[in-house]
Amino acid sequence: MRSTSLTSTFALITVAALGLTACGSGDGAAGGETTAAKNAEIPTTDVVSGLARDPAAAELLPPDVSESGSLKIAVTVGGNPPNSTYLPDGKTIVGQDVDFANAVAKVLGIELDQEVAGFEAILPALGSGKYDLGTGNFGVTDERRKTIDFVTYINDGQGFAVRKDSGLKKVTDLKQLCGLNVATGAGTTFEATLEENRKACSAAGEKPYDVKTYSESSAVWSSLQQGRSDVVMSTINGLRYAVKQQEGLKFLNEFHRLDVGFAFKKGTPLAPAFQAAVNKLIANGTYAKILRKWGTVPSGIDTSRISPPEIKD
Repeated sequence: MRSTSLTSTFALITVAALGLTACGSGDGAAGGETTAAKNAEIPTTDVVSGLARDPAAAELLPPDVSESGSLKIAVTVGGNPPNSTYLPDGKTIVGQDVDFANAVAKVLGIELDQEVAGFEAILPALGSGKYDLGTGNFGVTDERRKTIDFVTYINDGQGFAVRKDSGLKKVTDLKQLCGLNVATGAGTTFEATLEENRKACSAAGEKPYDVKTYSESSAVWSSLQQGRSDVVMSTINGLRYAVKQQEGLKFLNEFHRLDVGFAFKKGTPLAPAFQAAVNKLIANGTYAKILRKWGTVPSGIDTSRISPPEIKD
């Protein structure tokens, strides 16, 4: 199946960039650890290929999809575990999102025609019909639900990381960031959250924090390591992995949990089949295997849902 062999439509990244980049969260090369050492830690255990088609889930697919047997999926790549990343060959893509997508495809008995796309480009492209679905650790927010349907498969969320010499101990209110430089990924929920709350600093009579956005996570982490940023806001799972790979950094705390799901255009007829497939993976134990493989067991969910309300905490 093509779903187990992804081909990038972009130019292949360099070996140096391989060790740097991450999908919305990232990992940096600062701290002296070699790229080879980091790549050696990328899990490659096959937990998907043995899966069989589930007739009950497959029956929920629209007739045209059942007939064609394939869907086009956009995947954000350029990260580190658990997010999608390249292996040292510069073309083989692995990651938690990739495993879940491939596992769902096996359960539904279809192929996924997978194309690499930038994180900020995927959601708009769903509405145009360029892709049938997208994956890239997309958090389910009320704002996104206005134009996008989601089928959830994990729970991740927002958190912070800083240099170990930072005076920040825990961020429970974004006003604690007033006057600081905050780095995050372009087009992410983190950027939206930060921009929405900048005015709180002015209202409190303090200097607003400066939001520095980057399309590649290598730039996010470089900005922190080099002192151009004071704190990084990104995914909880990605942050925890990233700081383990870099000297001088630490994970600060979780800030806000979010459901994460496959993204579709609003009103998609594909959602019931994908939901059934995820729930099948939960029931047959494959779901737990994927979480253990990527070290994200705390992000597991009990059941998949279609476009649930944003978690408020």
